Amino acid sequence: MSSAATAAPGRTRPGSTTSERSVIRAQRSRDTRIGWLFVTPFVVVFAMFLLWPLLHGFYLSFTGESITGAGGAFLGLDNYAEALRDPIMWRSMLNTLWFTVLSTVPLVLVALVMALLVFQGLPGQWLWRLSFFMSFLLASTVAAQFWIWMYNPQLGLVNYLLSGLGIEGQAWLQDTKWAMLAVVVETLWWTVGFNFLLYLTALQNIPEQQYEASALDGAGRWRQLWSITIPQLGPTTVLIVILQILASLKVFDQIYIMTQGGPGGVTRPVVQYIFESGFTGYRFGYASAIAYIFFAVIIIVSLAQVGFTSRRNAR
Repeated sequence: MSSAATAAPGRTRPGSTTSERSVIRAQRSRDTRIGWLFVTPFVVVFAMFLLWPLLHGFYLSFTGESITGAGGAFLGLDNYAEALRDPIMWRSMLNTLWFTVLSTVPLVLVALVMALLVFQGLPGQWLWRLSFFMSFLLASTVAAQFWIWMYNPQLGLVNYLLSGLGIEGQAWLQDTKWAMLAVVVETLWWTVGFNFLLYLTALQNIPEQQYEASALDGAGRWRQLWSITIPQLGPTTVLIVILQILASLKVFDQIYIMTQGGPGGVTRPVVQYIFESGFTGYRFGYASAIAYIFFAVIIIVSLAQVGFTSRRNAR
């Protein structure tokens, strides 16, 4: 076997001849070309569908661009200044944050309880797993329409069940006091299956020896839950909270289908206001400015989560 063949790829041996160095350089060049060949499809898709829209949208936020193509003059920071003075934008931002707070806590706690019930060995395991996760497989339009029927003031199942308990029903989606809570309940029913699956996977990865050792020490189920299960689920809980907050901040589908942002704008999220500004108000530039302000809010929230998680892990 030649000395060039035994040399480490991409490296030249001390004392190697000129021909050996040429072979190594040729091999390195060939490997580089093959590497770019594999990477190129991803780079093209990334540039077309993420990088270019991101940069173009940022440029549009400094212009008066319209959906009609007119009014594309450069406006500088005027769109951002107008957005920061816009009370509707701030109200929609607060609606989004309020929805995030209301939805994140139950979506974590309910998913944890569901996973614990299944993990403890409820009868009919396959049925519970299927029923807990199946709603997550539905399209947002199907889930929203299902709950529109459920919330119907005259014929809906929710008011029918409440009347059986002697409680007066409500026009859930038309009442400013209940509309946001009604959407949160629909979101909980629709998306909790994903968090349930993450928790169940984490529970199944906890070593059984820990439970056996604690049982020998006299620990009951509650002591095992608080001393073994909950601490072991810490990293999964952090992951679920981060994913849930980011998902809730981007809420749009179910609210737009169920309430169209009403009544009185109490459920309008910021993503819907961006959509309305761009495609109803025909102001692409202004909508882009709001989008990048919202993007900055998401970055701040994400950095705060990373900082909190880092401090927690450092303890």
